[in-house]
Amino acid sequence: MSFEPEVIGDASGKWYGNALCFASCEEAEANVQDLMMRWLAVRGTRVVESDDPVNYRYINGQLESLTSEAAMPVQ
Repeated sequence: MSFEPEVIGDASGKWYGNALCFASCEEAEANVQDLMMRWLAVRGTRVVESDDPVNYRYINGQLESLTSEAAMPVQ
Protein backbone atom coordinates (compact mmCIF):
# COMPACT_ATOMS: atom_id res chain seq x y z
CA MET A 1 0.00 0.00 0.00
CA SER A 2 1.07 3.55 -0.70
CA PHE A 3 -0.32 7.07 -0.47
CA GLU A 4 -0.84 9.38 -3.44
CA PRO A 5 -1.27 13.17 -3.32
CA GLU A 6 -4.05 14.62 -5.50
CA VAL A 7 -5.24 18.14 -6.30
CA ILE A 8 -8.20 19.88 -7.87
CA GLY A 9 -6.57 22.37 -10.21
CA ASP A 10 -9.53 23.89 -12.04
CA ALA A 11 -13.26 24.51 -11.91
CA SER A 12 -14.09 20.95 -13.06
CA GLY A 13 -13.86 19.59 -9.51
CA LYS A 14 -11.92 16.57 -10.80
CA TRP A 15 -9.07 15.16 -8.71
CA TYR A 16 -5.68 14.73 -10.42
CA GLY A 17 -2.58 12.84 -9.28
CA ASN A 18 0.99 12.90 -10.53
CA ALA A 19 2.02 9.22 -10.19
CA LEU A 20 3.94 9.87 -6.97
CA CYS A 21 3.41 7.11 -4.39
CA PHE A 22 4.71 7.54 -0.84
CA ALA A 23 5.17 5.06 2.01
CA SER A 24 3.32 7.24 4.51
CA CYS A 25 0.30 9.48 4.50
CA GLU A 26 2.43 12.16 6.20
CA GLU A 27 4.93 12.22 3.31
CA ALA A 28 2.15 12.49 0.74
CA GLU A 29 0.44 15.26 2.71
CA ALA A 30 3.67 17.24 3.03
CA ASN A 31 4.29 16.86 -0.70
CA VAL A 32 0.80 17.96 -1.74
CA GLN A 33 0.98 20.97 0.60
CA ASP A 34 4.28 21.97 -1.02
CA LEU A 35 2.71 21.58 -4.46
CA MET A 36 -0.25 23.73 -3.41
CA MET A 37 2.10 26.54 -2.39
CA ARG A 38 3.73 26.54 -5.85
CA TRP A 39 0.58 26.30 -8.00
CA LEU A 40 -1.82 29.21 -8.23
CA ALA A 41 -5.06 27.44 -9.21
CA VAL A 42 -5.25 24.64 -6.62
CA ARG A 43 -8.78 24.47 -5.22
CA GLY A 44 -8.35 21.39 -3.04
CA THR A 45 -5.87 18.74 -1.92
CA ARG A 46 -6.18 15.21 -0.59
CA VAL A 47 -4.19 12.03 -0.05
CA VAL A 48 -5.60 8.69 -1.18
CA GLU A 49 -4.52 5.13 -0.45
CA SER A 50 -3.23 3.15 -3.42
CA ASP A 51 -2.18 -0.40 -4.25
CA ASP A 52 0.65 0.97 -6.40
CA PRO A 53 4.19 0.42 -5.13
CA VAL A 54 6.03 3.20 -3.30
CA ASN A 55 8.19 5.06 -5.83
CA TYR A 56 9.13 8.30 -4.04
CA ARG A 57 9.94 9.64 -0.63
CA TYR A 58 9.61 13.19 0.61
CA ILE A 59 12.03 14.09 3.39
CA ASN A 60 12.75 17.60 4.69
CA GLY A 61 11.11 19.19 1.65
CA GLN A 62 13.07 17.10 -0.83
CA LEU A 63 11.51 14.70 -3.33
CA GLU A 64 13.60 11.58 -4.00
CA SER A 65 12.85 8.87 -6.54
CA LEU A 66 13.16 5.27 -5.37
CA THR A 67 13.14 3.80 -8.87
CA SER A 68 16.22 2.97 -10.92
CA GLU A 69 14.64 4.53 -14.02
CA ALA A 70 14.93 8.01 -12.51
CA ALA A 71 18.68 7.53 -12.03
CA MET A 72 19.26 6.60 -15.69
CA PRO A 73 20.41 9.39 -18.04
CA VAL A 74 18.08 10.38 -20.86
CA GLN A 75 19.52 9.57 -24.28
